[in-house]
Amino acid sequence: MKYLISILISVLIFLSHGISSAQPYYVSPSGSDSNTGTISSPFLTIGKAVTKVSAGQTIYLRGGTYNLTSTITISKSGTASAYINLFAYQSERPVLNFSGQAFGSRGVQLSGSYWHVKGIDITMAGDNGLYIGGGNYNVIEYCSFYRNKDSGLQLGSGSAYDTIRNCDSYFNADPTDYGDADGFAVKMDVGTGNYFYGCRSWRNCDDGWDGYLRGTDDVSTTIVNCWAFENGYFEDGTDAGVNANGNGFKMGGSDDKTLKHNFTLKQCLAFNNKAKGFDQNNNQGSMTLYNCSGYNNIVANYRIKTTLTDASKKLIVKNCLDLDNDAEIGSFAIQEKNSWLLYTIGSSDFVSVDTSGVRARRKSDGSLPDITYMHLAPGDRMIDAGVNVGLPYAGSAPDLGCFETNLTGVDKIYSTSEIVYYPNPVISTMTIHMELLRGGHCEAALFDMSGRFMRMIIDEDIEPGEFSLTSDFSDMKDGLYICRININGVRIASGKIMKMGTSTPVMK
Repeated sequence: MKYLISILISVLIFLSHGISSAQPYYVSPSGSDSNTGTISSPFLTIGKAVTKVSAGQTIYLRGGTYNLTSTITISKSGTASAYINLFAYQSERPVLNFSGQAFGSRGVQLSGSYWHVKGIDITMAGDNGLYIGGGNYNVIEYCSFYRNKDSGLQLGSGSAYDTIRNCDSYFNADPTDYGDADGFAVKMDVGTGNYFYGCRSWRNCDDGWDGYLRGTDDVSTTIVNCWAFENGYFEDGTDAGVNANGNGFKMGGSDDKTLKHNFTLKQCLAFNNKAKGFDQNNNQGSMTLYNCSGYNNIVANYRIKTTLTDASKKLIVKNCLDLDNDAEIGSFAIQEKNSWLLYTIGSSDFVSVDTSGVRARRKSDGSLPDITYMHLAPGDRMIDAGVNVGLPYAGSAPDLGCFETNLTGVDKIYSTSEIVYYPNPVISTMTIHMELLRGGHCEAALFDMSGRFMRMIIDEDIEPGEFSLTSDFSDMKDGLYICRININGVRIASGKIMKMGTSTPVMK
C-alpha cells in the first residue's frame, strides 16, 4: 500500500526561526558593552546582547577566549516560528572560560525556550558547563563542554523537547567526591522528549549519559549515533574513585527503584568504560536498543536484567553487538538478532579494535569523524544478519552493531525516484514529492542561505510509499531558501527553493 501525506502549513508557521530584516548583534572578547553591537563595534558580553536581541534575531560570537567570573543567565525566549540564535561567527571558535568563577556556580543557565546555540566551547565552570532548566524546544549544536566541575551539559527542571546535536562533553569532574559529573545528564527532574544525535562523551568522572530520576516519572529520552567511552576516569586516565560510577549509557534509576525513564538508544557505541556500557540501573521504564555496540566495558557491555513491574513497559534489544560475549539481558526482554544469540565473536570479526581516531576533530559540518574501530570486516557473518528496525541499511538486511557496511547513497536506499520540488520558482504553494522504499522518522527543515535553521516543516513518522508535502509560500519574502530532508537522522535530500512573487512556475 502507498501512503500519501499532504500537509498544508500556514505562513506564520512556515516563517520559522524568523525571517528578520533586523541587524544581528555581535560580541567579541575585545568589545565593549558601551558599543552598538555591530560587527565593527561589538559588545563585550553575551548578557548585554541578550538584553537587546528579540525573537528571530541572531547573536554572533567572535572567536577567542571570554574570561568570565559569573553565570550567564538566559531567561528570554524565542517562539516556535522565530528562534533566537547564539552562533559562533563563521568558522571562528569562541571559548567561554569560567575559571575565575566561584565553585558551585554554573557557566550558562538557560531557562528560555526556542534558542539555537551553535559552535561554542564552555569550560572550567564551577558547576555545570550548560544547564537547561525549564527551557523547551532548544537546539544545542556543535558545542563542547569540558573541564567543568559537574556535568558538562545537564537538562533538568522539566526541560523538554530539547535537541542536542553533534556535541562533545569530556574531562568533567566534580570535587571532592567525584561522583556526579557526567558528560550529558538527562536526569533528576528532567522533562520528556529530549533528543541527542551524533554526540560523544569521554573521560567524565561519573557517567557518559545519566538518566537517573528524582522528582519526575515516566519521561522519555532518545539517543542516536552517539559514543560513550572511558567514563569513570580522570582526564589523565586514572580511576576517579569509589563514587565514580563509570557507565557509558545509564538509562535511569531512582532512589526507590520505581521510577520510569523510557530510554531509546539507536546505533550507539560504548567502550572502555569503568563499569557498564549500557546500564539499566534499576530503571523501570521501557528501554529500546537497536544496533548498539559494546566492547571492553569492565563490568559488562550490557546489564539490563531487573524485571519491569509495569506490564506496559518493554525491554526490546535487536541487532546489538557484544564483542566480549558477556551481555546480561533479562529473560523478559524481547530480543532478536543480537550477536550473543547467534555467534561467539572475536576481534577478527572487525576491521579494527584500535581506538585511534575516536577523539579526532569533527568534520566541518560538525558530524562525527570517520573511524575504522568496531566496523565489521569485509565479508563478516554479521553483515546483513540483522532484522529491519527502521534504520537505513545497505544490503539485504541490516548489519549487527552501530556501523552499517557500505552505507552510501542513502538517497537511493530510501528513494526510488528523484526528489522533486515543484513549482520552482514558487509563487504561492510548493510541493515536495518522493517515493520511499522504507519508512521512518522524517524531518524536513527550512534554512536561509546563510545556513540558519528556520523551521521544522515536518517532524513525524511516515510510512513507505509515495510522500508529498504541500506548503504555503504565498506570503513568504522573495529570496532563495534551502530545504533539507532527513530520515532516521540521515540526510537524503537538500534542495534550493526560489520564492519569486511574479515569476512563472517552472518544474524542477
